[in-house]
Amino acid sequence: MSGGFSSGRAPFLAVYAWLVYAFLYLPIIVLVVYSFSGSGVGGFPPASWTLEWYRQLFADGALWDAVLNSLIVAAFAVGIALGLGLPAALALDRANFPGKALFRRLVLLPLILPGIITGLSLLMLFVAAGLKLSLVTVTLGHGTALISVATTEIFAGLQKLERAQEEASLDLGASPWGTFWRITLPNLRISLLAAGLLIFTLSLDEIAVSFFLIGRDNTLPLEIWSRLRRGITPEINAISTLMLLFSIFTILIWYHLRTRTQRGEENLPDVLAATTGESA
Repeated sequence: MSGGFSSGRAPFLAVYAWLVYAFLYLPIIVLVVYSFSGSGVGGFPPASWTLEWYRQLFADGALWDAVLNSLIVAAFAVGIALGLGLPAALALDRANFPGKALFRRLVLLPLILPGIITGLSLLMLFVAAGLKLSLVTVTLGHGTALISVATTEIFAGLQKLERAQEEASLDLGASPWGTFWRITLPNLRISLLAAGLLIFTLSLDEIAVSFFLIGRDNTLPLEIWSRLRRGITPEINAISTLMLLFSIFTILIWYHLRTRTQRGEENLPDVLAATTGESA
């Protein structure tokens, strides 16, 4: 009975899955196709193909200045978020202190706050502190808003971390600081990489916080948004296609590093056994 019921549902679930995939990825495919359309935006499928929009894109200095600004902001935001998120995750996992439960909830709060609330509150803070709005304030805003992402990712990695290596290091006379640098931090590299890539991507995509904290220099999302108010242009499709390729490239790098690390962890018992046999 259960097997027949499951097989009867299989075609429906397959069709449903394909509809979900189409809903998610068909607009992206259309965007990429339009970036090569000779007739610009409109008329599907395109009647002709061209690389003219990419030539115009590479000649657009203002747009590439916005790309550079976004990359700089995202890179520094990763440093700020990881630099503050790592100690927070260690405190949540390793330390017991009064108000720990409240601290955990406060760390996670930016994840559920609307971006407009975060951006407006940071704007009021920077104005009260006398800071001039610029890429510096945008960077501080992104790094602050994304600390929760770093904390949750690293905390999850700490929960999976095998403590035996740390205990062995301490038993052999290593200091807690030395154990952290030589044992804990290397074992967290996948969590740190995952958090860094996620923070970098979210920073590149952030528009609500950037809108409140931006000065004279635009980031890429704000530059695209300002141009879209005048209508969709094929240049926007071209830069979006390049961003898509960049995202796929970073995902492939992360997947390769994760697979290689997992393969090394699976082979670790064999290497230890062989080393022990040679020592004996």
